[in-house]
Amino acid sequence: MTIGARMWPLRAGLVWTLVRTDFKARYHGTISGFVWALLKPLAMFVVLMTVFSFIFQDPTYKLNLIVGLFLWDFFAEGTKTGLTSLLARSFLLTKARCPAWILVATSISNPLITLAVFNLVVVVFLVAGGRAPSIGAVALFFAYSAALVAIVIGFSLAASVLFLRYRDLNQVWEVVAQAGFFLAPIVYPLGIMPERFHFYFYLWPPTPIIEFSRAVLVHGLVPTATAHLYLAIDAGLCLALGFLIFRQFAPRAAEYL
Repeated sequence: MTIGARMWPLRAGLVWTLVRTDFKARYHGTISGFVWALLKPLAMFVVLMTVFSFIFQDPTYKLNLIVGLFLWDFFAEGTKTGLTSLLARSFLLTKARCPAWILVATSISNPLITLAVFNLVVVVFLVAGGRAPSIGAVALFFAYSAALVAIVIGFSLAASVLFLRYRDLNQVWEVVAQAGFFLAPIVYPLGIMPERFHFYFYLWPPTPIIEFSRAVLVHGLVPTATAHLYLAIDAGLCLALGFLIFRQFAPRAAEYL
């Protein structure tokens, strides 16, 4: 057995330990526990639906809104946590022989668990409401969620090592994320914007994932092969670029702690 093969069980155990520890630490001492992870986007959903449902009379607006909010919540929480992941776990980076990329990848475990629960809940909700999506639509929705995870991991890998050197990055990303909430078509349908501007909205990574997910789940429409190719390239580039930046700066990460 090679050294790499012997290392995989150890790394799997490390991943499980980090995920379990993060989960317990985040909800320790709370009354509702994991339910809080779902209450935040649900509360935002109620507020936004109350306000904007009077403006947009589309009968599917509620479904579109909740799909967009939960996908955005994962993106916002995942990138925020991933950006500070190495600093937050600096004691493991400096005092233990732990691969740095594992610290980054497992940092988004709590938002990822929330996303997984939402994926199941929204499918059950649609079935119960008489709008059951096809198996193919559900499979595409899960694939879009996987693409979003790849984008968040790519961002987290790059941002986590850059943040150790440039501490302003945390504040910059907070501003970008706040603006990005309104750039992504979450509270409004993209169709109200002139079509010539749609290309620029799709440059923001959450936009195609939100739009494609709504298409297959709510409207029963499958995006074109070209659209899927664009999403695959987008997710692949984010992940590859994040890996390259991480590999460039990670060897000197401990120097900036």
